This record gives sequence, C-alpha cells and structure tokens, in this order.
Amino acid sequence: MESKMKVLDTMKKAEKPLSAGQIADLSGLDRKEVDKAMKELKTDESIESPKKCYWQPKK
Repeated sequence: MESKMKVLDTMKKAEKPLSAGQIADLSGLDRKEVDKAMKELKTDESIESPKKCYWQPKK
C-alpha cells in the first residue's frame, strides 16, 4: 500500500486527530515517510488540522 494511502487509512481508523508521531507508531511507517505523505495529503487538501500539530481526514 502506498504510504499516502496508509497514512490516510490509519487516520480514518483512529477516528480522532493524530500527530505525525502517533501515525508513524500506529501505521508502522518510518516518521520520514509519514511526514512526506502528510505533506502530499495537505497539498491535496485530503486532511485538516483541528488543533495545532494534529491531523484528521477532511470531512
């Protein structure tokens, strides 16, 4: 599974906003991969930040 999709899937399963570190722990991905995937997801506007440093899928 592509890192971007794995990050998004991890966020959806958590059902709460997560930090990049939490996403890395839950998904098993390297933190650098998570950061790169999140940057792409932000650009696509697929995720939003309800509070500083925490992210969730856009509703």
